[in-house]
Amino acid sequence: MQVLKTVAAFRAARAARAEVGDLGLVPTMGFLHEGHLSLVTRARAENTAVAASIFVNPTQFGPHEDLARYPRDLDRDLRLLEAAGADLVFTPEPAEMYPPGFDLSILVGGVTDVLEGAVRAGHFAGVATVVAKLFNIVQPTRAYFGQKDAQQCVVIKKLVRDLDMPIEVIVAPTVREADGLALSSRNSYLTPEQRAAAPVVFRALSEARRLFDAGERDAEALRRAILEALSKEARVAIDYISVADPLSLRELATVGRQALASTAVRLGPTRLIDNLLLGDARA
Repeated sequence: MQVLKTVAAFRAARAARAEVGDLGLVPTMGFLHEGHLSLVTRARAENTAVAASIFVNPTQFGPHEDLARYPRDLDRDLRLLEAAGADLVFTPEPAEMYPPGFDLSILVGGVTDVLEGAVRAGHFAGVATVVAKLFNIVQPTRAYFGQKDAQQCVVIKKLVRDLDMPIEVIVAPTVREADGLALSSRNSYLTPEQRAAAPVVFRALSEARRLFDAGERDAEALRRAILEALSKEARVAIDYISVADPLSLRELATVGRQALASTAVRLGPTRLIDNLLLGDARA
């Protein structure tokens, strides 16, 4: 496994492998968990070679968010990636990605002003910009993301489509703990008491899915069911509850064949997001 820290070094290594065929990319911010590694495993199965990136992207963090304390363990991450079968790992410093004079931001319209975009100003411009740079540097055939970050996946698919990038975006199902908590690097912030409370998020979304499967199509009734389930846990502070179109992310009044049920909550200072696909959209 090659570990490359600069754009020039990565491009040279990529060029040396030009004849190998398809290249899968798994972009990450590090502090890897089984969700990340499942993406590497899938990329390994579907491509001739696999690249991963580890970069805590400062431009997608707001001024009062957790950039400074975001968990990092590069040595551990590299051991895990090598064991999972990665061939190339790109680990740039911020100055490599955003050198002096860098003054560009990509705004993906339409799907970034709701949900996470409504409460995290500038977040998705940072995501779109760094992903576009990674795609340009790595030039993958396929790129792999997890369904847990559903809005991010919608944004990246639109980015690729609107800019005619020759990349297939693969969205893999959310990987969960046995009690339903979606795997996230930020789960490491949770105290034991908060960790015990955290599965309420999955239970609340599962209640919406249960009602949908039983025939409920009133989106507001589904939102109320999520709210009622979350409200049973006193430690949870709710940022938003959504039952939306899975492509436009606009809130629905009535659910037809499919919907995305999602929520963001806070347990102490830790913010958790999760979602479940309802109906024909289900993964």
